[in-house]
Amino acid sequence: MKKDLLDILACPNCRHHPLELTASRMDGDDVEEGTLTCTSCGAIYPIAGSIPDMLPPQDR
Repeated sequence: MKKDLLDILACPNCRHHPLELTASRMDGDDVEEGTLTCTSCGAIYPIAGSIPDMLPPQDR
């Protein structure tokens, strides 16, 4: 996931923007592994293989 994507992503659970990024592995400006966390409702969205899983937690 490119870090620039944070500018447009919002929490699908509560629509809060922006999300907080925690990157555990990066390649330049590409986040390969990590999480996106909503600072409003606390939902956590994993990033694996550079792809964020933006399904609401109850739908995973």
